[in-house]
Amino acid sequence: MTSRTRIPPAPAILALTLCLSLLACCVLTARAGALGVEGEATATWRLEQPRPPKAPTGTPESSLPIALGQIGDIEFFEPNRGLLITHGDGPAIPPGVWAYNGVEWHEIAEVCGATEGSIAWAGPADFWTVSDGRPGQVSESSGTSQEKEPPLEDNTLCHFAPGPSGKLEVVGSYAHPAFEADSYQAMHAAGCIPPQPPAVTSEDCWFGGDALPEPQVGAFHLHWNGGALEAEPYLGEGHAVEDMNVLEGLIYESVRVKATDHVARERSRYPVLHVIDPEATPAIASEETALPLYSSSKELTTALDFLHLSSAEGALWGAAGKSSKQITSPELPGQVTVVRRLKGVWSQLIGPGFPAGGTPPNPLEHVLPSAAEETHLLGGEAKDAAVSALTAEPGGERAWLALRAPTGSGNGLSAVLLHISAAGKVLGEQTLPSSAEQEAGVGPKGSAARISCPAVEDCWMVTTEGWLYHLASEDERTLPRNEIPGSGELITYRPKDQGLPQVAADAPPPDTSGLQEEAPDYGGTFAEAKGVPIESGVLAPLLTDLHSRLVNGTTLELRFHLAVKAHVRLLAERHKKLVASTPMRTLAAGNRKLLLQLNRREWPTKLSLQTHALAPLPSTTVKEAVGGPEHGGAGATTVTTGLFVLPRNLISSGLSKLP
Repeated sequence: MTSRTRIPPAPAILALTLCLSLLACCVLTARAGALGVEGEATATWRLEQPRPPKAPTGTPESSLPIALGQIGDIEFFEPNRGLLITHGDGPAIPPGVWAYNGVEWHEIAEVCGATEGSIAWAGPADFWTVSDGRPGQVSESSGTSQEKEPPLEDNTLCHFAPGPSGKLEVVGSYAHPAFEADSYQAMHAAGCIPPQPPAVTSEDCWFGGDALPEPQVGAFHLHWNGGALEAEPYLGEGHAVEDMNVLEGLIYESVRVKATDHVARERSRYPVLHVIDPEATPAIASEETALPLYSSSKELTTALDFLHLSSAEGALWGAAGKSSKQITSPELPGQVTVVRRLKGVWSQLIGPGFPAGGTPPNPLEHVLPSAAEETHLLGGEAKDAAVSALTAEPGGERAWLALRAPTGSGNGLSAVLLHISAAGKVLGEQTLPSSAEQEAGVGPKGSAARISCPAVEDCWMVTTEGWLYHLASEDERTLPRNEIPGSGELITYRPKDQGLPQVAADAPPPDTSGLQEEAPDYGGTFAEAKGVPIESGVLAPLLTDLHSRLVNGTTLELRFHLAVKAHVRLLAERHKKLVASTPMRTLAAGNRKLLLQLNRREWPTKLSLQTHALAPLPSTTVKEAVGGPEHGGAGATTVTTGLFVLPRNLISSGLSKLP
């Protein structure tokens, strides 16, 4: 997901004089960078704005296409099945989700819109959106004294899939209270690892975003494992996750590195790419291979913005422009850089060169007809522009690269696209609207915000003002109609958010954290309790069968069984100071584990397990041990909702190193 600045609604458009229909605004086309074979149809870019949704009763309907508002993401499952998510544009275009069926774009949901947002396909009729939260539900921290509105932008998830009736609906909505250590952070990227046949729906989806709130150090992630949504942060470096791309069963994610990011260990250069492998431990690891991005050791990681990622034909492409924070620094000469990974080997195609790999400089030269036009649209020379989008073309070794001015949103300007090859050559340039369209009265529609190419010579580009351009040959402008299974009726209902207190918006939030002023010292161990067992009917314990071990000397692995779905967090304190903790994770019932990274210099003197059941505990008949643990009275191998202080001998091999 590309980070973008919120823009105002587009101004009223001019009447378009040559229209094919409400679906295809203009018959005038712009020639694409790649030339077709003689005698064959040539793919061209053309403005193809969908018709507005049906106006509410009592309001006039528009007879001309209008902007869809800020479009945060556009993704395709196949060429004739796509989605986009929008922030909306006034009463005519509500925030929501639109679908493409090969013939037209149409609104399918007026819920789950986003300021920016992301889309991840999990199957042919199953997808996730990163969406804005809703002010109607409580999201303040329990007991907080902060008098401010909770953040709502891009910090919730919607899961779309066919419901019990077979109709497409929002089957799950996920959010978390704000201003807490485990609050959901704004998310900018999403991806699902394709399922292995015969499965058709992915049970492995990931979402990444901003840094964890201090004093935690890391980047926020959520992981859907098919049954539960869990927080699995990338620890140690608080660089915001900005983009994700799936390739060969792995998810590659890029991060934005800023000098002010909170990190556990200072470096001169930080990894800008992570790899998510759910089969590995930990699942998220940095890409250790040195990326050929920089011309010298003096060019720091902060010189470039994050890498926009795209893959096709087994190759992963990445492109970044100069960081807007470093434009005036002569010591950080960041410039437009394009890299490509094929068979595990990275190469720099465009950029300052990579002496360590023997790559000579290949900076972008002037790409527009005149220096004046380049300065007007890109703020200066092309090599100093910002990268706003990248997409690799299927079926070949080419990609489309979108540039914009390094500052501002490009509002009111034209889109600038470059067609580039895997050899680092610029095959052609395209500004949209084209000169022919401008002569017909089509005004600027904003700079390029996102590009997606689902097939050869079949690409879609959305602008910062909410307009869509389509690259296709004339005989493939439309494809066989292919609706998402179960879709048809407009989705207007979003269920209550799992993880939020379900109370009225103006009511004070209940204290569901489970934290107490002073944690009770349960003492004892998780061994069998001594005493005479007696039968009694009680609620089943939330947690049972706790086991732990130290991995590699500093990682505590705690395994346990959950009776019902619950929030669970492991806390480590040293002399009443919190030195480490896992995020609050939402775990489904069953056998689960937590991993907590410890620091030998701040070895904990106390470990606590914070829990909060999200469903009623079942009743059971158990043998209660008389004279067992002196606090609680239940069997010693059980833990109920609350804050449980773990015994020291649970990790005695590590605690023996305490000073």
